[in-house]
Amino acid sequence: MADDFNDPKTTEHVATATADTSPGDTGTAGHDKPMLIKRDPFGLIVLILGAGAGFWGLLASFGSGWGFWDYTVGLTWIRYAFFLALFTLVLAIGVFIWRRRKGMRTKMPRLLIGAVSAAIFAGYIGYQLSVAMSVPAIHDISTDLADPPQFTTLTLRADNWDAIPGADDKDMRGLSPRQRWALLHQKAYPDIRSVRIDMPVPQVIEAAERLATDRGWDIVAADPARGHMEAVATVSAFRFKDDVVLRVRPAGAGQGSIIDMRSVSEVGQSDLGVNAERVRSFLSDLSGTTTAASR
Repeated sequence: MADDFNDPKTTEHVATATADTSPGDTGTAGHDKPMLIKRDPFGLIVLILGAGAGFWGLLASFGSGWGFWDYTVGLTWIRYAFFLALFTLVLAIGVFIWRRRKGMRTKMPRLLIGAVSAAIFAGYIGYQLSVAMSVPAIHDISTDLADPPQFTTLTLRADNWDAIPGADDKDMRGLSPRQRWALLHQKAYPDIRSVRIDMPVPQVIEAAERLATDRGWDIVAADPARGHMEAVATVSAFRFKDDVVLRVRPAGAGQGSIIDMRSVSEVGQSDLGVNAERVRSFLSDLSGTTTAASR
């Protein structure tokens, strides 16, 4: 038996066997990494789809904003990316449940990252959809519905009164588009009204110019003596343009000024409440109050 260990062939066989199982190998440890990759194809698919949905959405919006394609193309792509994100979430949940039922305990970082990416994008788009459903599909917001401030330098979009919702609504049947707009506007935004401020008209316009500049708006017209200002605001990655006009008139008996504001989206049917929020915040910052003026 001792002679066997002195045999060169035996010694070579033992050395080879030792080299195959050391250092610290268990016989299968050398295959752990390949097995994880081989056993996680769905994780890789979910990762690609989840990250791809978010990237597609960003590309759609920023590409539209940079002028590479029309905004309608970008919105269509975002819709497709949203559906892709939802599919990815369903796939990720299905794979997770299937693995648990099969007793698999492999690590799933790819599956998790892909699912989280899809959930973030789908959640954001879902929130935007919920906002769209909570406000009327209008894009023209004014503090004065009977006599909205008028643009003199900028041009009101030609289709401003087209496609106003409610034409088939029995409660608004027979009303003109502008009447339907006023009704929807008043119901959705009853707080948006003319505001009184204890400042003379020229000072209000000068203060409005400074505030608009601070907000990054492009001022296209300002006449302090006449109490008139027009500007263009740019919003979102799509770089949508909204036209803004401010009208300031002397209050009765010379007691300060009455401010009216109007904000109109240049494109699209619904503004998702953006114009209303702009009017609220601008007048609040300008006057220090959102109290409506009494007339």
